[in-house]
Amino acid sequence: MTEHLLVLPEREVAEELADELALEGFAEVRVVREALAGEDDAEDHDWAVYVRDVDGADPARTRSRLQALAEVHEGWYDPDPFGRGA
Repeated sequence: MTEHLLVLPEREVAEELADELALEGFAEVRVVREALAGEDDAEDHDWAVYVRDVDGADPARTRSRLQALAEVHEGWYDPDPFGRGA
């Protein structure tokens, strides 16, 4: 199991990407509100798409796909959001 986090500035974009990724067959995809270090105001929090690969998936392929989505949508990608090592 490999976990990923795609952080985006807009809720609508996060929800659209989550729907798209869910259709691609990932084990779990959900939108969460991401409080980043130094942000006190809830309105400043970004939106994140949590993605968990299915067992046996190629994590390098997922990383490449999510990195590209982050760049296109002016967000950023965390390949190891919980520091567990991929």
